[in-house]
Amino acid sequence: MTGEQIMFYLLGGGAVLASAAMLLPPMGRNPIHSAISLIVSFFFLAGLYALLSAHMLSVLQIIVYAGAVMVLFTFVIMLLNLSPDEMKDTVITPGRIAAGILALFVFGKLATAIQVATAGAQAVDLNDPGFAKFGTVPEVGRMMYTSFLVPFELVSVLLLVAAVGAVVLAKRSLKYVDRPQLTPAAHEHDAPDTDGDAHDAASHGGGH
Repeated sequence: MTGEQIMFYLLGGGAVLASAAMLLPPMGRNPIHSAISLIVSFFFLAGLYALLSAHMLSVLQIIVYAGAVMVLFTFVIMLLNLSPDEMKDTVITPGRIAAGILALFVFGKLATAIQVATAGAQAVDLNDPGFAKFGTVPEVGRMMYTSFLVPFELVSVLLLVAAVGAVVLAKRSLKYVDRPQLTPAAHEHDAPDTDGDAHDAASHGGGH
């Protein structure tokens, strides 16, 4: 086993473990901890891009996703203002069991589609002069704004919709800053003592 294969298994295994920690307890119980696990998985993916000689994508993975996008995710999580009661342990229900089975089915179909699509594919020789521009800034920019322009714009719209949706969901947290409702006892305590004022006025009047 070569050193490149060892690095691939280490980085790939780390990415899978970090992704699992993002969803499973104990890290999955807290949204902030899940976000940290996602950042760790982004760094592992950046290492995998570097192994593929896609150094531009590796740097973008760290700067854009592990940096800017995760700042947006953390902002949205903090904006939701989740209370400890809302982050309690997940209760297993029949609906969630059915959703898990459906997710496994979808992942199975996805794995089958990838296997069929990559059957008989030949490994790319990166030393070939035809791939000299692979992963460079001009090549990535050309593909992003030509072949992948529509997916690139759809992702930006998706992030915008997610941010707006988080703001709408966070409006329920305004109940914590509403004007407090005074109890009857507090009303009696804050009410002006008219009887005392009248008694003081009568005393002063009688003295004069």
